[in-house]
Amino acid sequence: MVNSNSLAPPRLHIETSEPSPALEAEDDISDNSLAPPTFHLTTRPRSGSTADDETLAPSPTASTHSIPFLTPLGGSTIAPSIRSRSGSVLIEDTEAALRPDPGSEADFLVSDDTPFAFSPGHLNKLLNPKSLSAYFALGGIRGIEKGLATNLSAGLSLDETTVLTRVAFEDATGHKAPQYPKPPKSKSPPFTPHPVSVSSGDGFRDRIRIFGKNTLPPKKPTPLWKIAWETYKDPILLLLTGAAVISLALGLYETFRGDHPEGEPPLNWVEGLAICIAIIIVTLVGSFNDWEKEKAFLKLSAKKDDRDVKVTRSGKPDMIGVHEILVGDVLHLEPGDLVPVDGVFIDGHDLKCDESSATGESDALKKTPGDQAFQMLQRGTAPGDLDPFIISGAKVLEGVGTYVATSVGINSSFGKIMMSVRTDMDPTPLQKKLERLAMAIAKLGFTAAAFLFFVLLFRFVAQLPGDTRTPPEKGSAFMDILIVAVTIIVVAVPEGLPLAVTLALAFATKRMLKENNLVRVLRACETMGNATTICSDKTGTLTTNKMTVVAGTFGTASFSKSDKGDSAGPALFAKSLPQKTKTLIVQSVALNSTAFESEENGQATFTGSKTETAMLHFARSHLAMAPLGETRANETVVQMMPFDSKKKCMACVIKLSGGTGYRLLVKGASEILLGYCSTKTDVDTLVVGPLEDADRTRLRDTINEYARQSLRTIALVYQDYPQWPPSGVEWKDGHVDVGAVLHDLVFLGVVGIQDPVRPGVPDAVRRAQGAGVTIRMVTGDNAITAQAIATECGIYTDGGLVMEGPVFRTLTDEQMDEQLPYLQVLARSSPEDKRILVAKLKALGETVAVTGDGTNDAPALKAADVGFSMGLSGTEVAKEASAIVLMDDNFTSILTALKWGRAVNDAVQKFLQFQITVNITAVLLAFISAVSSPGMHSVLTAVQLLWVNLIMDTFAALALATDPPTDKILHRKPHPKSAPLITVNMWKMIIGQAIFQLTATLVLHFAGHRILGYDLGDEVRQMELDTMIFNTFVWMQIFNEFNNRRLDNKFNIFEGIHRNKFFIGINCVMVGAQIAIIFVGGRAFSIRPIDGTQWAICVVLAFVSIPMAVLIRLFPDAWFAAMARFVGKPILFVYKPVARAWGKVFKKKDDEEEEDDDNAQDDKGGEKNQQEKEEKEVEAPIIAPEIIISPGDDGSRSDKEKDLERGV
Repeated sequence: MVNSNSLAPPRLHIETSEPSPALEAEDDISDNSLAPPTFHLTTRPRSGSTADDETLAPSPTASTHSIPFLTPLGGSTIAPSIRSRSGSVLIEDTEAALRPDPGSEADFLVSDDTPFAFSPGHLNKLLNPKSLSAYFALGGIRGIEKGLATNLSAGLSLDETTVLTRVAFEDATGHKAPQYPKPPKSKSPPFTPHPVSVSSGDGFRDRIRIFGKNTLPPKKPTPLWKIAWETYKDPILLLLTGAAVISLALGLYETFRGDHPEGEPPLNWVEGLAICIAIIIVTLVGSFNDWEKEKAFLKLSAKKDDRDVKVTRSGKPDMIGVHEILVGDVLHLEPGDLVPVDGVFIDGHDLKCDESSATGESDALKKTPGDQAFQMLQRGTAPGDLDPFIISGAKVLEGVGTYVATSVGINSSFGKIMMSVRTDMDPTPLQKKLERLAMAIAKLGFTAAAFLFFVLLFRFVAQLPGDTRTPPEKGSAFMDILIVAVTIIVVAVPEGLPLAVTLALAFATKRMLKENNLVRVLRACETMGNATTICSDKTGTLTTNKMTVVAGTFGTASFSKSDKGDSAGPALFAKSLPQKTKTLIVQSVALNSTAFESEENGQATFTGSKTETAMLHFARSHLAMAPLGETRANETVVQMMPFDSKKKCMACVIKLSGGTGYRLLVKGASEILLGYCSTKTDVDTLVVGPLEDADRTRLRDTINEYARQSLRTIALVYQDYPQWPPSGVEWKDGHVDVGAVLHDLVFLGVVGIQDPVRPGVPDAVRRAQGAGVTIRMVTGDNAITAQAIATECGIYTDGGLVMEGPVFRTLTDEQMDEQLPYLQVLARSSPEDKRILVAKLKALGETVAVTGDGTNDAPALKAADVGFSMGLSGTEVAKEASAIVLMDDNFTSILTALKWGRAVNDAVQKFLQFQITVNITAVLLAFISAVSSPGMHSVLTAVQLLWVNLIMDTFAALALATDPPTDKILHRKPHPKSAPLITVNMWKMIIGQAIFQLTATLVLHFAGHRILGYDLGDEVRQMELDTMIFNTFVWMQIFNEFNNRRLDNKFNIFEGIHRNKFFIGINCVMVGAQIAIIFVGGRAFSIRPIDGTQWAICVVLAFVSIPMAVLIRLFPDAWFAAMARFVGKPILFVYKPVARAWGKVFKKKDDEEEEDDDNAQDDKGGEKNQQEKEEKEVEAPIIAPEIIISPGDDGSRSDKEKDLERGV
């Protein structure tokens, strides 16, 4: 019968026959029954030591509390000062080691109601910076354990609510408590223990109250009023406001001067007031959208930072959310983990961390167990690289271990860094491109407005000598000219372009999260839409990652799962094995593993690598393996060798019972380990014999047969040694390198593990290929297994190439260029092979997405255009390096990301097509009508133009940026990187609709009175005609919004419209508002109500824009491109000098922004520079006027060139 600690992972003790700086280890039988089993590694005792030469394995009925590498202290006597071997003083006194930094004294005060010996300030001194002096002053890891009321073996108790016993500083450390200035008298009562019912749901109350939770204060969204103020501070809006206020003042003056024509109400002030109200509405609506967008991204950021970590609580391993970690928790560390909180290393094996992101140190730092470090400090023999500290934000590179949390949340090192560098989210490349495009359009708008202003001003000044109006009327007329010019600028500046992409990204990321895609980097969302190749892992992504051992061969005995799917084969096989063979197989599976046993729904299960858990399930079900903790507790593990991705294996060394020697246990890739073997074992007698050529051939055939059945093959090999390290092999950093002993091994057997293909993956692969995306499988399995799985998934096809990593990495650049287009499967690949593949594909012009789950996959994930990490099986380092996390590890979720990425790009292009059409039409209509008017009045007033601006910016962005993708979005090829943002097809629709709308409205303006028989001398009829023009123009935009739901030449503009509630709702709002404006807008909009016939004329004329769009789509793209080349030359002739002129005006602002960007690049390093380089590759099609109009199709170019040109 084992105690409850059997669920904890093994702990280690190093044993060597040579002197070592490590200290002797003794067993300290603890009264804590929850302590996990300890594997011992003893050292030869120094003179004067009473430690035994060998530490025996603990009995399964007793619990131990010994710590690796250490001899426990015999007493609590602390040296008054510690000196290094060179004699320099390390520690003088406790108070000096724990002295507060100026201004932080309050963090060091331990109040009367605190049950713990330490304050957050005391614990912060451990790592701010790393301080062995502070560590010693706190009594080492045993003092921290006692002072924090925790247990280094069992962790925190799940029953803890309040801490019932107060621990004094002196009791925990053996030192006198340091004296600080007395705090103000606390209003809290003195500490009195009081139990609280666990059912109250108020666990760890005191611990949270004193040390806090592992969360940072939420970054509050910018208040709506502040966003509105920032929006309103736009110079153009301020200028328009000033003009509107002056107009309002003049109107009020005219109203109250008392001189009015009879029967005319004194309402000269209404237009000025209406402009002010319109400005307020435009500002508030835009600000509200920004506010909602910011809140959405804050929620996404909070979700991005959440993850699960492994802890020990009440003696049992458990998975908890990272935000639930508390001070005193015992946490587990494995390769690939991202350290969540600060702490002190308890024990483990060869733990090395990369702390470059936290401290700037680029070297891998080996950690020293806490007790060992404390004893070295006591003896004055501490080496210079003594480091028992675990710092948050570091990455675990090698080894395993546990540590106790000392600082969480804002008190941790990483938390402090994050609080100090909180910045707004960087704009994505598409946002930056649209901002540049918006600036180019704005320059044209400024030019048109300036030209209009000076033309009208010249006419106004020329008419002054004969003008009989009063000065206020003349002033009002001048203000009307200024207001119209400024309003044209407001309409011309397409501030909705960045808003559209932001809304599209916010909508897409929210919906993608529901479909198991957590977007960590916004730019990945838009980039994924243009992915041309996906390099996918096999295990867990293309397969279910639910592994089962279904076949095996050990010597002459073998088994396989029957066609009926039952387990009779493995059961009969196991029954035929002698007990000592079963024991050897169990040792190979249970001891050479980092998986652990846990409970799920009351049932014992295994947690860890799916390959390892499959083998553990097999051993428990068929080989009578005892509980994992008991199995490990009955053996002495001398060394653990973690999985090596290059050698494709992992190993451990155990001490044989009876002191007869040591055994190396290795498991890994079958064909590779077979090459390391020179002997085999007889499964009946365990007698070792030579491995003949015939044996090798038979085993290779077996491995290949398993591989053809799509089984992952894992070999078990071993070797016995009389001593460790073996003769001729040296210690390196306290352990033997696995590569030094991978020779002359004994082959025990091979198993075949089944991992079925995920349902839906073959269909998803087919759909991705139909979307023009090449799928490549990159796996660590052998070529035969990989090819079988790839064939089943539809990845491997006739003519495809299967290659193994060792061959791939020897290819020259020319050979890679030649073979990469045909490469479909890369087997036995290392993470470096994956990185090389990604880099080479990118160099060939591909947009590459790659999946990865291991720590060593981080370089490839970073190198890819879009990196996908596995949410279930991926390490924290891989997730940190990725742009998108697949929450379900499923390949079909990558297809979801592809669809939404294309939807984002489409949404932006739809909005761009719509807005440029409105821009051209509104600016030209206002310009032509104002210049041609005797009274110098635009047919569209300032208030009307502001309403149009609201439609084309905010409302259109909401409507067009929220179209969800359909499956048909995958029926086209990805856009190449060189494709222009505005394609030929888009320009065709923009120009065609602009010509139609301008023609219709100008005909109404100049000839409407003749067509409709109106008398222009009648002021009512004139206002009705102006109202019809305004109404027709707005309805044209509403109908054109439907046209812009498609970017191709297909006719069904209503496809999927029922799925976009935003589009339907926004259009209902616009229709309702327009009807209300016509009926009640009156003086504010300078209109009057119109009758049914006039309404019919407006709506029918506007509706013609839909059949007109059909005619435009029927017009051949090649013809339009040819016409555009001819007509575009004079436009470019005008645009170039205008752009140069305005470029000088904006040069100062651009230089400042560029300087800010350079500073940001310097701060963010090479990664930012790489992003900028990639963005500049596609910048030209956005800002260079020469390629705004793509060349036409003269029939002499290839289909590929045509596709590049049209962005199809």
